[in-house]
Amino acid sequence: MQRKKIYNPESTEKTQDRKIFGGDPTGIFELNDIKYQWAYNLWEVMLNNTWFPKEVDMTVDVRDYKMITECEKEAYDKVLAQLIFMDSLQTNNIIDNLNPFITSPEINLVLVRQAFEEALHSQSYAVMVDSISTNGEEIYELWRKDMMLKNKNDSIAKIYEELGKNPTDSNIVKAMFANQILEGIYFYSGFTYIYTLARSGKMLGSAQMIRFIQRDEVTHLLLFQNMINVTKKERPELFTKELLDDVYDMFRDAVKLEGDWGKYITQGQILGLTDDIIEQYIQYLADERLNAVGLKKLYNVEHPIKWVDDFAKFNDQKTNFFEGNVTNYSKGSLDFDDF
Repeated sequence: MQRKKIYNPESTEKTQDRKIFGGDPTGIFELNDIKYQWAYNLWEVMLNNTWFPKEVDMTVDVRDYKMITECEKEAYDKVLAQLIFMDSLQTNNIIDNLNPFITSPEINLVLVRQAFEEALHSQSYAVMVDSISTNGEEIYELWRKDMMLKNKNDSIAKIYEELGKNPTDSNIVKAMFANQILEGIYFYSGFTYIYTLARSGKMLGSAQMIRFIQRDEVTHLLLFQNMINVTKKERPELFTKELLDDVYDMFRDAVKLEGDWGKYITQGQILGLTDDIIEQYIQYLADERLNAVGLKKLYNVEHPIKWVDDFAKFNDQKTNFFEGNVTNYSKGSLDFDDF
Protein backbone atom coordinates (compact mmCIF):
# COMPACT_ATOMS: atom_id res chain seq x y z
CA MET A 1 0.00 0.00 0.00
CA GLN A 2 1.19 3.48 -0.91
CA ARG A 3 0.95 6.57 1.28
CA LYS A 4 -1.84 8.88 0.15
CA LYS A 5 -1.02 11.89 -2.00
CA ILE A 6 -1.37 15.19 -0.17
CA TYR A 7 -2.23 16.90 -3.48
CA ASN A 8 -4.09 14.81 -6.00
CA PRO A 9 -5.92 16.89 -8.65
CA GLU A 10 -6.35 13.83 -10.87
CA SER A 11 -8.68 12.24 -8.31
CA THR A 12 -12.34 11.86 -9.29
CA GLU A 13 -13.38 10.22 -6.01
CA LYS A 14 -16.93 11.08 -4.89
CA THR A 15 -17.88 11.53 -1.25
CA GLN A 16 -19.89 8.30 -1.15
CA ASP A 17 -16.86 6.41 -2.50
CA ARG A 18 -14.49 7.48 0.26
CA LYS A 19 -12.73 4.81 2.28
CA ILE A 20 -11.02 4.92 5.64
CA PHE A 21 -7.91 3.62 3.88
CA GLY A 22 -7.18 2.58 0.31
CA GLY A 23 -9.13 5.48 -1.18
CA ASP A 24 -8.06 8.13 -3.67
CA PRO A 25 -8.67 11.53 -2.00
CA THR A 26 -8.01 14.84 -3.69
CA GLY A 27 -6.25 16.21 -0.64
CA ILE A 28 -8.87 18.95 -0.23
CA PHE A 29 -10.73 19.10 3.09
CA GLU A 30 -14.27 19.76 1.86
CA LEU A 31 -15.91 19.57 5.28
CA ASN A 32 -19.35 20.61 4.08
CA ASP A 33 -19.58 17.31 2.22
CA ILE A 34 -18.48 14.38 4.37
CA LYS A 35 -19.17 10.66 4.54
CA TYR A 36 -18.39 9.78 8.14
CA GLN A 37 -20.54 12.14 10.19
CA TRP A 38 -19.50 10.50 13.46
CA ALA A 39 -15.91 11.56 12.83
CA TYR A 40 -16.84 15.20 12.35
CA ASN A 41 -19.00 15.05 15.50
CA LEU A 42 -16.04 13.66 17.39
CA TRP A 43 -13.84 16.48 16.06
CA GLU A 44 -16.35 19.01 17.44
CA VAL A 45 -16.34 17.38 20.86
CA MET A 46 -12.55 17.28 20.98
CA LEU A 47 -12.37 20.99 20.15
CA ASN A 48 -14.82 21.86 22.90
CA ASN A 49 -12.93 19.72 25.40
CA THR A 50 -9.79 21.83 24.96
CA TRP A 51 -7.84 22.30 28.19
CA PHE A 52 -4.28 23.14 29.21
CA PRO A 53 -2.10 21.53 31.88
CA LYS A 54 -1.34 24.78 33.69
CA GLU A 55 -5.06 25.11 34.44
CA VAL A 56 -4.65 22.33 37.02
CA ASP A 57 -3.50 23.41 40.49
CA MET A 58 -0.72 21.09 41.69
CA THR A 59 0.12 23.06 44.84
CA VAL A 60 -1.31 20.57 47.33
CA ASP A 61 0.32 17.64 45.52
CA VAL A 62 3.76 19.09 46.25
CA ARG A 63 3.00 18.71 49.95
CA ASP A 64 1.26 15.34 49.55
CA TYR A 65 4.19 13.83 47.65
CA LYS A 66 6.43 14.48 50.63
CA MET A 67 3.91 12.78 52.92
CA ILE A 68 3.02 9.61 51.02
CA THR A 69 4.90 6.36 51.66
CA GLU A 70 8.02 5.36 49.77
CA CYS A 71 6.04 2.59 48.08
CA GLU A 72 3.43 5.12 46.95
CA LYS A 73 6.14 7.47 45.66
CA GLU A 74 7.86 4.70 43.73
CA ALA A 75 4.56 3.63 42.15
CA TYR A 76 3.72 7.25 41.29
CA ASP A 77 7.06 7.74 39.55
CA LYS A 78 6.74 4.48 37.61
CA VAL A 79 3.22 5.40 36.50
CA LEU A 80 4.49 8.72 35.16
CA ALA A 81 7.35 7.00 33.33
CA GLN A 82 4.95 4.62 31.60
CA LEU A 83 2.41 7.32 30.69
CA ILE A 84 5.20 9.51 29.30
CA PHE A 85 6.27 6.70 26.98
CA MET A 86 2.79 5.94 25.65
CA ASP A 87 1.84 9.51 24.83
CA SER A 88 5.26 10.13 23.29
CA LEU A 89 4.77 7.04 21.13
CA GLN A 90 1.27 8.06 20.10
CA THR A 91 2.21 11.62 19.14
CA ASN A 92 4.62 10.26 16.53
CA ASN A 93 2.67 7.12 15.65
CA ILE A 94 -0.55 8.91 14.74
CA ILE A 95 1.09 11.46 12.43
CA ASP A 96 4.03 9.53 10.99
CA ASN A 97 2.78 5.96 10.96
CA LEU A 98 -1.00 5.85 10.60
CA ASN A 99 -2.41 9.09 9.18
CA PRO A 100 -0.41 8.85 5.90
CA PHE A 101 -2.53 5.81 4.96
CA ILE A 102 -5.93 7.13 6.11
CA THR A 103 -7.82 8.47 3.09
CA SER A 104 -10.91 10.03 4.67
CA PRO A 105 -10.44 13.81 5.22
CA GLU A 106 -12.79 13.93 8.20
CA ILE A 107 -10.85 11.14 9.92
CA ASN A 108 -7.54 12.84 9.04
CA LEU A 109 -8.92 15.85 10.87
CA VAL A 110 -9.57 13.85 14.04
CA LEU A 111 -6.19 12.12 13.91
CA VAL A 112 -4.40 15.47 13.71
CA ARG A 113 -6.36 16.65 16.74
CA GLN A 114 -5.52 13.42 18.57
CA ALA A 115 -1.81 13.95 17.92
CA PHE A 116 -2.11 17.46 19.39
CA GLU A 117 -3.79 16.02 22.49
CA GLU A 118 -1.11 13.35 22.90
CA ALA A 119 1.53 16.10 22.81
CA LEU A 120 -0.51 18.05 25.36
CA HIS A 121 -0.50 15.00 27.62
CA SER A 122 3.29 14.90 27.42
CA GLN A 123 3.32 18.48 28.63
CA SER A 124 0.96 17.46 31.45
CA TYR A 125 3.37 14.80 32.67
CA ALA A 126 6.21 17.31 32.47
CA VAL A 127 4.22 19.65 34.71
CA MET A 128 3.57 16.80 37.15
CA VAL A 129 7.23 15.74 37.20
CA ASP A 130 8.58 19.27 37.55
CA SER A 131 6.04 20.32 40.17
CA ILE A 132 6.00 17.25 42.38
CA SER A 133 8.69 14.64 42.01
CA THR A 134 12.17 15.11 43.42
CA ASN A 135 13.76 12.81 40.85
CA GLY A 136 12.49 13.98 37.47
CA GLU A 137 15.62 12.92 35.58
CA GLU A 138 15.26 9.36 36.87
CA ILE A 139 11.62 9.23 35.78
CA TYR A 140 12.53 10.21 32.23
CA GLU A 141 15.34 7.61 32.17
CA LEU A 142 13.31 4.80 33.71
CA TRP A 143 12.23 3.43 30.33
CA ARG A 144 15.89 2.54 29.69
CA LYS A 145 16.67 1.07 33.09
CA ASP A 146 13.54 -0.69 34.35
CA MET A 147 13.31 -3.99 32.45
CA MET A 148 9.65 -4.50 33.34
CA LEU A 149 8.83 -1.13 31.82
CA LYS A 150 11.09 -1.71 28.81
CA ASN A 151 9.48 -5.08 28.09
CA LYS A 152 6.04 -3.50 28.14
CA ASN A 153 7.12 -0.61 25.93
CA ASP A 154 8.80 -2.93 23.42
CA SER A 155 5.64 -5.03 23.15
CA ILE A 156 3.39 -2.01 22.63
CA ALA A 157 5.61 -0.56 19.90
CA LYS A 158 5.96 -3.84 17.99
CA ILE A 159 2.67 -3.66 16.07
CA TYR A 160 3.23 -0.02 15.13
CA GLU A 161 6.70 -0.83 13.86
CA GLU A 162 5.30 -3.65 11.74
CA LEU A 163 2.93 -1.23 10.00
CA GLY A 164 5.84 1.10 9.28
CA LYS A 165 7.88 -1.72 7.77
CA ASN A 166 5.04 -3.43 5.90
CA PRO A 167 1.98 -1.21 5.29
CA THR A 168 -0.56 -3.76 4.08
CA ASP A 169 -4.33 -3.65 4.47
CA SER A 170 -4.18 -6.31 7.19
CA ASN A 171 -1.46 -4.49 9.10
CA ILE A 172 -3.48 -1.26 9.02
CA VAL A 173 -6.42 -3.12 10.55
CA LYS A 174 -4.11 -4.60 13.18
CA ALA A 175 -2.76 -1.12 13.87
CA MET A 176 -6.33 0.07 14.49
CA PHE A 177 -6.77 -2.69 17.03
CA ALA A 178 -3.38 -1.87 18.55
CA ASN A 179 -4.52 1.73 18.98
CA GLN A 180 -7.79 0.59 20.53
CA ILE A 181 -5.83 -1.56 22.97
CA LEU A 182 -3.40 1.22 23.85
CA GLU A 183 -6.12 3.81 24.39
CA GLY A 184 -8.49 1.41 26.15
CA ILE A 185 -6.27 -0.94 28.18
CA TYR A 186 -2.62 0.08 28.50
CA PHE A 187 -3.27 3.38 30.29
CA TYR A 188 -5.54 1.98 32.93
CA SER A 189 -3.29 0.53 35.63
CA GLY A 190 -1.63 3.91 35.89
CA PHE A 191 -4.88 5.86 35.84
CA THR A 192 -6.41 3.59 38.48
CA TYR A 193 -3.43 3.94 40.78
CA ILE A 194 -3.64 7.75 40.68
CA TYR A 195 -7.39 7.57 41.37
CA THR A 196 -6.76 5.22 44.29
CA LEU A 197 -4.45 7.78 45.87
CA ALA A 198 -7.05 10.50 45.32
CA ARG A 199 -9.78 8.35 46.84
CA SER A 200 -7.69 8.43 50.01
CA GLY A 201 -7.43 12.21 49.78
CA LYS A 202 -3.90 12.24 48.33
CA MET A 203 -2.52 13.81 45.15
CA LEU A 204 -5.82 15.37 44.12
CA GLY A 205 -4.20 17.67 41.56
CA SER A 206 -2.63 14.67 39.84
CA ALA A 207 -6.00 12.94 39.74
CA GLN A 208 -7.60 16.00 38.16
CA MET A 209 -4.86 16.08 35.52
CA ILE A 210 -5.44 12.38 34.80
CA ARG A 211 -9.19 12.99 34.52
CA PHE A 212 -8.57 15.55 31.76
CA ILE A 213 -6.16 13.17 30.05
CA GLN A 214 -8.52 10.23 30.34
CA ARG A 215 -11.40 12.25 28.90
CA ASP A 216 -9.22 12.78 25.83
CA GLU A 217 -8.35 9.08 25.72
CA VAL A 218 -12.07 8.23 25.65
CA THR A 219 -12.43 10.16 22.40
CA HIS A 220 -9.35 8.43 20.99
CA LEU A 221 -10.80 5.06 21.93
CA LEU A 222 -14.11 5.90 20.28
CA LEU A 223 -12.27 6.97 17.14
CA PHE A 224 -10.54 3.65 16.67
CA GLN A 225 -13.54 1.57 17.66
CA ASN A 226 -15.60 3.37 15.04
CA MET A 227 -12.84 3.00 12.46
CA ILE A 228 -12.77 -0.76 13.12
CA ASN A 229 -16.55 -1.10 12.95
CA VAL A 230 -16.80 0.87 9.70
CA THR A 231 -13.98 -1.14 8.15
CA LYS A 232 -15.76 -4.37 9.12
CA LYS A 233 -18.77 -3.20 7.10
CA GLU A 234 -16.87 -1.79 4.15
CA ARG A 235 -14.06 -4.36 3.92
CA PRO A 236 -15.40 -7.57 5.53
CA GLU A 237 -12.98 -9.70 3.49
CA LEU A 238 -10.10 -8.36 5.59
CA PHE A 239 -11.48 -9.84 8.82
CA THR A 240 -10.30 -13.36 8.18
CA LYS A 241 -10.04 -16.04 10.84
CA GLU A 242 -6.27 -15.62 10.75
CA LEU A 243 -6.50 -11.87 11.38
CA LEU A 244 -9.06 -12.28 14.17
CA ASP A 245 -6.92 -14.96 15.81
CA ASP A 246 -4.06 -12.47 15.79
CA VAL A 247 -6.33 -9.81 17.28
CA TYR A 248 -7.44 -12.09 20.11
CA ASP A 249 -3.79 -12.89 20.79
CA MET A 250 -3.07 -9.14 20.90
CA PHE A 251 -5.77 -8.71 23.53
CA ARG A 252 -4.51 -11.65 25.58
CA ASP A 253 -0.98 -10.28 25.46
CA ALA A 254 -2.22 -6.83 26.46
CA VAL A 255 -4.13 -8.19 29.45
CA LYS A 256 -1.06 -10.09 30.62
CA LEU A 257 1.26 -7.10 30.14
CA GLU A 258 -1.03 -4.55 31.76
CA GLY A 259 -2.02 -6.86 34.61
CA ASP A 260 1.61 -7.67 35.36
CA TRP A 261 2.50 -3.98 35.18
CA GLY A 262 -0.27 -3.03 37.61
CA LYS A 263 0.88 -5.66 40.09
CA TYR A 264 4.49 -4.55 39.66
CA ILE A 265 3.87 -0.88 40.41
CA THR A 266 1.64 -1.56 43.43
CA GLN A 267 3.66 -4.46 44.89
CA GLY A 268 0.59 -5.52 46.89
CA GLN A 269 1.12 -2.48 49.12
CA ILE A 270 -1.64 -0.15 47.92
CA LEU A 271 -4.88 -0.33 49.88
CA GLY A 272 -7.81 -1.17 47.60
CA LEU A 273 -5.70 -2.54 44.73
CA THR A 274 -4.95 -6.22 45.27
CA ASP A 275 -3.33 -8.29 42.53
CA ASP A 276 -6.64 -10.09 41.92
CA ILE A 277 -8.55 -6.81 41.56
CA ILE A 278 -6.00 -5.43 39.10
CA GLU A 279 -6.05 -8.57 36.98
CA GLN A 280 -9.86 -8.77 36.92
CA TYR A 281 -10.20 -5.08 36.08
CA ILE A 282 -7.89 -5.37 33.08
CA GLN A 283 -9.75 -8.48 31.92
CA TYR A 284 -13.03 -6.60 32.24
CA LEU A 285 -11.67 -3.72 30.15
CA ALA A 286 -10.50 -6.13 27.44
CA ASP A 287 -13.97 -7.67 27.24
CA GLU A 288 -15.56 -4.22 26.97
CA ARG A 289 -13.23 -3.26 24.13
CA LEU A 290 -13.84 -6.52 22.27
CA ASN A 291 -17.59 -6.20 22.68
CA ALA A 292 -17.48 -2.64 21.33
CA VAL A 293 -16.16 -3.91 17.99
CA GLY A 294 -18.46 -6.92 17.75
CA LEU A 295 -16.01 -9.57 18.93
CA LYS A 296 -16.58 -12.21 21.60
CA LYS A 297 -15.51 -11.62 25.17
CA LEU A 298 -12.55 -13.62 26.44
CA TYR A 299 -12.94 -13.43 30.21
CA ASN A 300 -16.59 -12.79 31.15
CA VAL A 301 -15.77 -11.14 34.46
CA GLU A 302 -17.55 -8.39 36.37
CA HIS A 303 -16.21 -4.92 36.99
CA PRO A 304 -14.38 -5.22 40.35
CA ILE A 305 -13.88 -1.48 41.11
CA LYS A 306 -16.85 0.44 39.75
CA TRP A 307 -15.93 3.46 41.84
CA VAL A 308 -13.11 4.13 39.34
CA ASP A 309 -15.64 4.90 36.61
CA ASP A 310 -17.53 7.33 38.85
CA PHE A 311 -14.28 8.99 39.88
CA ALA A 312 -13.29 9.65 36.29
CA LYS A 313 -16.62 11.07 35.09
CA PHE A 314 -17.12 14.75 34.41
CA ASN A 315 -20.90 14.55 34.16
CA ASP A 316 -23.70 12.26 33.02
CA GLN A 317 -24.24 13.65 29.53
CA LYS A 318 -24.31 11.01 26.83
CA THR A 319 -22.91 10.89 23.32
CA ASN A 320 -23.63 8.39 20.56
CA PHE A 321 -20.90 8.93 17.98
CA PHE A 322 -21.55 6.00 15.72
CA GLU A 323 -25.08 7.17 15.07
CA GLY A 324 -23.79 10.73 14.73
CA ASN A 325 -25.88 12.22 17.53
CA VAL A 326 -24.03 14.44 19.96
CA THR A 327 -26.28 15.73 22.72
CA ASN A 328 -23.93 18.43 24.02
CA TYR A 329 -20.66 19.88 22.82
CA SER A 330 -19.69 21.41 26.16
CA LYS A 331 -16.57 20.45 28.06
CA GLY A 332 -16.91 17.12 29.80
CA SER A 333 -19.58 15.67 27.51
CA LEU A 334 -18.11 12.17 27.57
CA ASP A 335 -18.24 9.41 30.14
CA PHE A 336 -17.50 5.72 30.32
CA ASP A 337 -20.98 4.72 29.13
CA ASP A 338 -19.89 5.89 25.68
CA PHE A 339 -17.74 2.76 25.41
